[in-house]
Amino acid sequence: MLTSMRRLVSVLAVACGLVVIYEPVWAQTQTLEEIVVTARRRDEAIQNVPVTVNVFTEQAIESAGIESPRDFVAMVPNMTLVEVQNVGNSFITIRGISQARNSEPSVAVLVDGVLETNPYQFDQELTDIREIEVLKGPQGAVYGRNAIGGAILIHTVDPSDHFSGAARVGVGNGTSEKAQVAVSGPIDSAGRLKVRASLNYYNTDGYRQNAFLDRKADPYRDYSGRLRLLWKPSDQWSADLRALFDRVETTAFYYIIPRNLEANPFASFTTPPNANDVTSAIQNSNLGTDNRDVADVALKFDFNLGPGTLTAVSDYNRTKEIDTGDAYDFRPITTSIAYNCPPCFLGPRPPPTAAQGGPFDLSQSQFIDVTTYSQELRFTSSKIGGFSWIAGAYYVHTERFISTDNLFDRGAGIPAVYETPRVDPANPYATNTNITFLSDSQNNNAWAVFGDGTYEFTKQLELDAAIRYDEDQRQNTTRTPTQFLPDSTAKTGEVRKHTFDAAQPKGTLRYKPTDNLTLYGGWSRGFRSGGFNQTGVGAVAQASGNLGVHDLFNAEIAETWEVGLKSQFLDRRLGANLALYYTDSHDGYFFYFDATTSTQNLGNLDARYKGGELELTARATDWLDLYTNFGYTDGKVTHMEDPTVVGNKPPLLTKNTVNAGFQVHEPLGGGLNGVLRLDYQMIGRTWWDPKNLTSRDPIDLLGLRAGVEADRWSVTAWSKNLTNKLYNAEFSPGGFLWRAMPRQYGVEFGYRF
Repeated sequence: MLTSMRRLVSVLAVACGLVVIYEPVWAQTQTLEEIVVTARRRDEAIQNVPVTVNVFTEQAIESAGIESPRDFVAMVPNMTLVEVQNVGNSFITIRGISQARNSEPSVAVLVDGVLETNPYQFDQELTDIREIEVLKGPQGAVYGRNAIGGAILIHTVDPSDHFSGAARVGVGNGTSEKAQVAVSGPIDSAGRLKVRASLNYYNTDGYRQNAFLDRKADPYRDYSGRLRLLWKPSDQWSADLRALFDRVETTAFYYIIPRNLEANPFASFTTPPNANDVTSAIQNSNLGTDNRDVADVALKFDFNLGPGTLTAVSDYNRTKEIDTGDAYDFRPITTSIAYNCPPCFLGPRPPPTAAQGGPFDLSQSQFIDVTTYSQELRFTSSKIGGFSWIAGAYYVHTERFISTDNLFDRGAGIPAVYETPRVDPANPYATNTNITFLSDSQNNNAWAVFGDGTYEFTKQLELDAAIRYDEDQRQNTTRTPTQFLPDSTAKTGEVRKHTFDAAQPKGTLRYKPTDNLTLYGGWSRGFRSGGFNQTGVGAVAQASGNLGVHDLFNAEIAETWEVGLKSQFLDRRLGANLALYYTDSHDGYFFYFDATTSTQNLGNLDARYKGGELELTARATDWLDLYTNFGYTDGKVTHMEDPTVVGNKPPLLTKNTVNAGFQVHEPLGGGLNGVLRLDYQMIGRTWWDPKNLTSRDPIDLLGLRAGVEADRWSVTAWSKNLTNKLYNAEFSPGGFLWRAMPRQYGVEFGYRF
C-alpha cells in the first residue's frame, strides 16, 4: 500500500504542479463544452448526475486510440478486464465484483440503449463509436439483473443530415493490418430517412511466440459490419433499426503451466503456483482454433405522447463460438503428463495397446451456441414541476447449448466437436475420439418490471428512488450421452428447473450547494442470476475436496452504500471527483476448473468490499490536457463452504489502480496540428482464487501516441505497452497462466469526408 500511495502522491504532485503553472491562462480561454450523458436514461449534464461515471467522448475515443473494450477499461479506476482462453470469455472486474467463465457478467452492457443479452459478445472491435459511459455501483434498478457492479453504455455515431464519412487504415508489428470505413447520410430528399454503415477489418499474425511450433500463438482476424437506419417521419415518433455482424477467427488454449524441472512431466504437480512467472514458454503442440460469430438486430421505436415518450425496443441475438486446442498440461505430446501417465486420466481403465494406437496426449473442444430474444417497453415522463418518472417492463428468452470435452491426441490435429461426441466402438482409443464429453441445453425466460422517480425539492436538492423486480426462470436439460456421464445419479435427458428472483431498490440524494459542486450519496441493491454447472460436476468436485461447487450455483445479491462529490472550476477546465463505497456481496461467483471433465464451473462465496476513487482533470492551456485518477479496493471473503478461505482476498480482486497522462495539441502552422499523448497505467496487486494460492505483483504500463492532423486527415504513430512489460493476464487455479500482450506498435492514417 505504501508503494501505491507514493505513486499516487507523485502523480498528483505533477498534475497539481502543472495546474498551478498554467492557471493564469485559464481566464483567457473559452469555456469548454458541457458533457451530456444518459446514465439515468435521459439526457443530463454529467455534473448533475448523482452516479460515479467515467465518460469517453468521440474526441477522447479518437485521441486515446480506443478500439476495443480493453482500451477504455484500462483508463477507468477500480476496473480491470481479464482476457483468457478464448475471445468470448474475457470478463470485467469492477470494484471487486468479478465475472467468471460462462457466468453472467458483472456489468450490464448496452449498445444504443439495447442490452447485450450474451456476455460472449462483449469483447469486440469498437468502431464508429460516439460515446462510452461507465457507471459504477449496482445499477440494477435502472439497467437490470446483471448491473450488479455497474453498467457500460456504448453509443454509436448517429446517421448524419448530409453525406459524410470516415476511413482509417493502419499497419503494425505482428504483421498487423486494419481498415475501417463509415458512410452516412439521408436517403430521401426530405431527410426523414437516414442511414449509417460501417465496416471493420483487422488481421495479425500474432504477438505471443509458441516456442514448440516456432510461430506466433495468437493469430487474429476480425470482420465486422454495422448498419443503422433512422426514420423520423414526424416530430412525434421515430424508428431506429440497427444490425451488427462480427466474425472472429483466432486460436485458443495456449496456456502455460510452469515446471520447476522441465524434463520431469510430473513436476507440474509439485511446482508452486506463481502468477508472476514470465520465463516459462508457450509450447502447446496444437495451435487450436477459436471462431466466434455474433449477429444482432435491434429495432427501437420512440413515440412522443406529450406527457412523455413511449419507447419499445426489440432485439435478436445469435452468438456461436467453437474452441479447440491442447488440454492439460499444454505440452508437446511426448512431454505431457497424459503421455507419460495414462492412468492419471484413464483411471482404472487399461492404457491403449500399440495396436490401439499406443501412448496418447489430450486435446479439447468447447462449443457454445446462444440465441436470445428480448423486448422492452418503457415510458419516460416529461418533467412536471420538480417531478419526473420512468416505468417499464422487460422480457428476454434465452436458448443455450454448451458442450465441453477431451479427446485423444496423437498429433493428427484436433477436430471441432459440437453437439455429438466422436466415438469408435471398434477402438475406443482411436485418434480424435472423445475420452470425456459433457453437454447441456438451457431454455430460460426472464422478465422484469421497473420504476424510477426523481423529485427536485429545490434547485439544490434532489431525491431519486428506483426499484426493479427481476424473475429468471431457468431450465437445464442434460444432453450428455449415458456413457459419458461422470455421476452415476445423473441421467441423459434429465431436466432441472430453478427460478431466481430479487427486488433491486435504489435511493440517491443529490445536493448542489453551487453550480460547480455536486454532493451525492445513496444505497442500492444489485442482483445477478444463478444457474447450472454441467450435470454431474458437483459430485466430482466434492469427491476431490473442492467445496462450494455444485450442479447449481446461486444468484448473487450485492448491497452498496456510496457517497461522492463532483466539482468543476474555471469554466470546467479543472475537475475533481471523489467517491467512497462499501459493498456487501452474498453468493458471489468463483471459478473452478475440473481437469477430469474439462469443464468450467462456478461456486459461491460471500465477501465485503470497501474503497474509493479520486479523479483529477485539467485543461492547463488550450494545447495541454492533464488527467490522473486513483482507485483503491479492499476486500475479504466472509463466508464459504471451505472455512479455510474466510478472511482471504476475494477472487480477481485488484487492490488499486493508478492512471495518469497528458495530451499536447500544438498548432504547427499551415492548418496543421501536432499531437502527443502519453498514458500511464498501474494495475495493483491482484488475487485470483479464494485460496489466494498466489498473487500478481503490480504492473506498470505505458502507451504513447504521436501524430500530425489537419481538418480532414491525420497520421498517427502509436504504441501500447511501450516498455514491453512481460506479465500474465490471468492465473487460474491449477497453475494455468495466460500471457498478456507484449509491446504493440504501428502507424495509422485517417481521413474524413
